Amino acid sequence: MTPSRGRRLVVALAAVAALLAGLAVALWPRVDGALTVGTALERTQDPKPWAAALTAPTDPARPADAAPPTPTFDLAQHSTTDPLSPWVVVNKQHALPAEHVPPDLVDVEGVLVRAAVAPDLTAMLATARAEGVALEVGSGYRSYAAQSATRADIEARRGFAHAERYSARPGHSEHQTGLAVDVESGSTPSCDLQTCFATTPEGTWVAQRGAEFGFVVRYTEQNTAVTGYAPEGWHLRWVGRELTGWLTANGVTSLEEALGVTGGPEYAGG
Repeated sequence: MTPSRGRRLVVALAAVAALLAGLAVALWPRVDGALTVGTALERTQDPKPWAAALTAPTDPARPADAAPPTPTFDLAQHSTTDPLSPWVVVNKQHALPAEHVPPDLVDVEGVLVRAAVAPDLTAMLATARAEGVALEVGSGYRSYAAQSATRADIEARRGFAHAERYSARPGHSEHQTGLAVDVESGSTPSCDLQTCFATTPEGTWVAQRGAEFGFVVRYTEQNTAVTGYAPEGWHLRWVGRELTGWLTANGVTSLEEALGVTGGPEYAGG
């Protein structure tokens, strides 16, 4: 290599070195800044387990510690005046048409009841007997004409005042709805349709357990002033398990009070 070519090569290599040094100086602040930011983020962000990092969704409309709302029971979901309603109220103030006959009567152990009543009545009788209680069903649906005859017989034997307390005038009997039954005592038949029925094993059982099957003892000591009738531990009215559950939970003893229907000891019109 000639001396002139060697000098030119040295000059070229020096120029390349100077260029690379300049690039390094220009780029270093950006690289250093990125490294500095990354290191700071790592220091400030503590690692968290997945369970701590994930949070359950919350309902913004309700405080996190608030109890869920309690559903309200709709006491207006069925009519109290329609003769075909399961919650129709029949008493001395509210009568049924003389011609009313339920269209869906079925037989349960020799008595007629509405079709909706039959499964619960059958289950109640079966459960009582399985538990050693000799519960029987004595009567169910009664027509307007049949109630007229029943009322006349009681009035003839026991007098008008007694009949007014214990036997409905025709058109005012729950039996005409097909939703009421009179039950009897297999252990003490002498108490059938008598006040002592309430003290029999069967009377005690229906008072305690009837609500489980959708039945209420319609006429009791507690509600006589409202229903207008003397206590009848044998007279059961079916209203369905939903309503009997509400009545039991709230300590309400009459349909009149629960459903806001008038009652009392006097017949409408005197």
